[in-house]
Amino acid sequence: MDDLHEAPAGRNLIERRVRRAWGSAVASLHRTRHLGWVDLLVLAGLAGLLFGAQRVAHEWAGRLQPTVHIDLSPLALPRYTLYSLSRGLLAYGLSLGFTLVYGYWAAKDAIAERVLIPLLDILQSIPILGFMPGLVIALVAAFPSRNVGLELAAVIMMFTGQVWNMTFSYYHSLRAVPEALQEVGSVYRYDWWQRLKWIELPFATIGLVWNSMMSMAGGWFFLMINEAFVLGSRDFRLPGIGSYMSVAVAHGDLRAMAWAVLAMTLMIVGLDQFLWRPAVVWAQRFRAEESASEERATSWFLEWLSHSWVLRLARHAWRRRPKRHAHARSAATAHAEGAAPALAAGTAAVAASPPPPVAARQPERPVPMWARPVSALAFALLLGVLLLGAWRVAHLLRPVSGAHWLGLVGAALTTLARVLASTMLGTLWTLPVGLAIGLSPRLSRVLQPVAQVAASFPAPMMFPVVIAGLHAAGVTLGWGSILLMLLGTQWYILFNVIAGASSIPADLREAARGYRLSLVQRLRTLYAPAVFPYLVTGWVTAAGGAWNASIVSEYVSFHGQVLTAPGVGSSISIAAEHADFPTLAAGVLVMSAIVVLFNRTVWRRCYQIAEERFSLNR
Repeated sequence: MDDLHEAPAGRNLIERRVRRAWGSAVASLHRTRHLGWVDLLVLAGLAGLLFGAQRVAHEWAGRLQPTVHIDLSPLALPRYTLYSLSRGLLAYGLSLGFTLVYGYWAAKDAIAERVLIPLLDILQSIPILGFMPGLVIALVAAFPSRNVGLELAAVIMMFTGQVWNMTFSYYHSLRAVPEALQEVGSVYRYDWWQRLKWIELPFATIGLVWNSMMSMAGGWFFLMINEAFVLGSRDFRLPGIGSYMSVAVAHGDLRAMAWAVLAMTLMIVGLDQFLWRPAVVWAQRFRAEESASEERATSWFLEWLSHSWVLRLARHAWRRRPKRHAHARSAATAHAEGAAPALAAGTAAVAASPPPPVAARQPERPVPMWARPVSALAFALLLGVLLLGAWRVAHLLRPVSGAHWLGLVGAALTTLARVLASTMLGTLWTLPVGLAIGLSPRLSRVLQPVAQVAASFPAPMMFPVVIAGLHAAGVTLGWGSILLMLLGTQWYILFNVIAGASSIPADLREAARGYRLSLVQRLRTLYAPAVFPYLVTGWVTAAGGAWNASIVSEYVSFHGQVLTAPGVGSSISIAAEHADFPTLAAGVLVMSAIVVLFNRTVWRRCYQIAEERFSLNR
């Protein structure tokens, strides 16, 4: 404090900055004169968020109950919806952090990539029942008297349903950054952080946003299993929409099932309008857009927030906060203003705000100096964990006989046929519909909420209705399981096609219209090549989702009876229900091996074709 009093010049500088920071805000206050109804709603929303966070924290800190009673009254659904929503959002935050780190590591380290990408193939193919038993037992044992362990298990299991397609999208976007943008980084001598911030992240944003929506949908798919899990004689249950629906189905309470469907629908629509639609509108700034005539997507929620005086005041205070190295920033800004036209002309996919270039004398450092030893250490630790896990799995698999292994391989091949059938059936309708939505902001504004609701709705909640229809039509579960897989996996393809169509540069679309190309010619020469890399990502993630969905598609409860179809999914479900851990591990291992083999021989070749022949950036 004495130093501050001895420096009147510094104190005066701080005072001037404070006056400048609040000056225009006070002027805005005089113009507004009072808080508007928007501000009252914003403050009410913040209060509601604080109250919801308090309720969720209270639930996490509660005592672990041997048996949780699920109230089927509609009055309990708002509280259950809050709990399920909080778990989904926490899982998404964890998934986003994993995606940014893992995807960047795999894209930038060629040695680690050889292990990280096949490992990602394996992890996305492991059904949730492969993670759940050990995870639940370990976390409940770590927190024997509190709900924290079971809540963490539910969040992590939702994470395993969300993260894989996000990571694949981000990794392939980093690998497909156009050469023009890479040259910008070289010309301005960007270091690794500036390349990531100003080039790579903006380029990957559109695909990441659309895959985030699909990831949240993937987390909801197994909501009934995540919140109501039976392992042998133990019943692990958490209050939420999933457990509510599970109990309603078990009791045959159609009224409660309808209330659960309504609550789930309202939650998904709210997420779309308050989170995903604003995210899509925000991501538009990163499009390779050079035409002012293109119709832009809009969000009523963002427009609504723009009228809030409280948010304007907070934003103004944030922008006017004291900054270190102000003189360096001023110089960088002046330099950036001169560079902006070149960036706009050659690198339209970069964010609207011009990136601060580095001084010419600074050496180019695409990767920081500390990255290689840290990557090598992390890679060594990863290999150690994998070897330890392989040793434990080998010890667990000793009771499995050779005949049992052959039976599991045959069952896995049967499931593979269903996975491919559901993927191809999904492509037949998602490709034209995804192109139509992605190429038209008007259709996107109307149909995106519908697609988001349909994709996010847990398909197993609708299985009883679908099974009843199949049973009435005389279709066995062996064929009907293809339709059950399709209900949950087709959306991966749809959202990737939408993302690919949304990223097509408007100047190319205008050129196609200017040359009067027919719809078939545009589809063959422009639309199909542009969306093919995204389509392949959709195929890979949809196939992975279908493998995961096999555990609930080949093993279904209907009217008090258990229907099974031959396949590795039903084998895994039966093993989990009877706590047969050797068979469970063997089934997961066989499934993972077939998935990796298929990815290495088929999907990898499709990615090579996409990069070499169907990329607009080459």
